[in-house]
Amino acid sequence: MSLAPEIIKQLADQKAAGLPDFGDAPVAVIRELSQGRVAFAGKPEPIHSVSNRYIPGPTADLPIRIYRPNADQNAPALIYFHGGGWVINFIDMYDAALHRLANQSGSVVIAVNYQKAPEHPFPTPFDDCYATLLWAKAHGEELGIDTNRIGVGGDSAGGNLAAAVAIKARDESISLRYQLLVYPCTDRDFTTKSYIDFATDYGLSTQAMKWFWEQYLQGNQHDNNAYAVPMRAKSLAGVAPSIVLTAKYDPLVSDSENYSAKLTSDGVEVVYREYAGMIHGFFANVAATPSSHLALDFAAEEMAKKTKK
Repeated sequence: MSLAPEIIKQLADQKAAGLPDFGDAPVAVIRELSQGRVAFAGKPEPIHSVSNRYIPGPTADLPIRIYRPNADQNAPALIYFHGGGWVINFIDMYDAALHRLANQSGSVVIAVNYQKAPEHPFPTPFDDCYATLLWAKAHGEELGIDTNRIGVGGDSAGGNLAAAVAIKARDESISLRYQLLVYPCTDRDFTTKSYIDFATDYGLSTQAMKWFWEQYLQGNQHDNNAYAVPMRAKSLAGVAPSIVLTAKYDPLVSDSENYSAKLTSDGVEVVYREYAGMIHGFFANVAATPSSHLALDFAAEEMAKKTKK
């Protein structure tokens, strides 16, 4: 299948707007421009409750948003890390998607606005995300969640963070029911097939990903650290079962394919689904494409399976 018609229009509109690519403008400008992407997020559907609060992080208080789909006070939970190259984006851009994901899965979704690079490079965003998991585990009764039925998840850079958190959770004997990885960036290898085939003209560019990785890692000293680059893990044996979603026309497809193969090789259960006609970012763009609902509902169905009592 070629690009979906609504995606062709989206890409044409973006090109006509003449927006700079990531790295071609100051970080402050890129962040300001990203505010406009909230329009793609769509209108949130009704939900039982949404609450905002701060929790203590390793170096700063962290804003979180809690999406509760029902009154169940022993519900499963998903700790969600949003995408944006570790540099941009914020929870509001994921609001509609996370409303639906909570409703369809029956899980309380806890999204954290972790600190961003380049001001806060690795390991700060990773540490913030892992700390959010530990906080949720320690406050189950207060949150009304079953701490034995928690998963982690994220998209793009958030998928990287979720994969890394799942590795550390294994290392620290913290139990997780699953990891939801939506077109995650798991390796810093720009010679893969999809980085070459979809380098330009598909929204996210290969050049942009090079820039994002540099903002996050700021050199090569962390390239073999599995908490920074999950594909570099010596073994993935024992990490949480994985739900991996990808877009056909995405520079990060090879990352998902290669990571899924490594997970499988190391004995980890993997559910993998690629969405035809889609580009990077479609998962949370509820207003932009009906494939967003399809992917959210598939993820929710798999989450529900993984968190059955």
